[in-house]
Amino acid sequence: MSGIDLSRISILVVEDSPFIRALLVNSVRILGVQSVRSVDDGAEAIEFIKLVEENPMKAGMMSVDIVISDWEMSPVNGLMLLRWIRRHKDSKDRFKPFIMLTGYSEPKRVHEAREMGVTEFMSKPFSVNALADKLKSVIFKPRQFVHTSSYFGPDRRRQEIPYSGEDRRKLSYNSPEVEIVNV
Repeated sequence: MSGIDLSRISILVVEDSPFIRALLVNSVRILGVQSVRSVDDGAEAIEFIKLVEENPMKAGMMSVDIVISDWEMSPVNGLMLLRWIRRHKDSKDRFKPFIMLTGYSEPKRVHEAREMGVTEFMSKPFSVNALADKLKSVIFKPRQFVHTSSYFGPDRRRQEIPYSGEDRRKLSYNSPEVEIVNV
């Protein structure tokens, strides 16, 4: 990502395959990220995130700015990790950008991840350019978060589509059904 300084961004890579994990870590380092930590599964990720929040010096990382996680892992998969980040009372940063990585990118999975509040979705195999695009999206085009009775996560609307009539999509702080929280 020429011209963009990512040296102050910290990323947690969650991937059970040592090969893909090394590929992800090396890819974000090539893009200029200096603070990268990797773990084997969602359970280790939760413990690491808690450690960073409780004792950043011991964790060796001051914060986790972005999570890049595989979906299929055991015992705690990527969707369970995302659910913990977005909904658990012990999660200190429910707004943390989360990029889901998977080899299973059928529409049902994409929809399930979106419903859980994923920020970006990326298919395997991936390229460094595709990863750079996802990182640019979460860093430079952050979306406001929406909280309803059935959803908490980034606003899923990305397009400005022309329409006629009253704008019923426009939300305000006074909207009774939606609480808007700016990141």
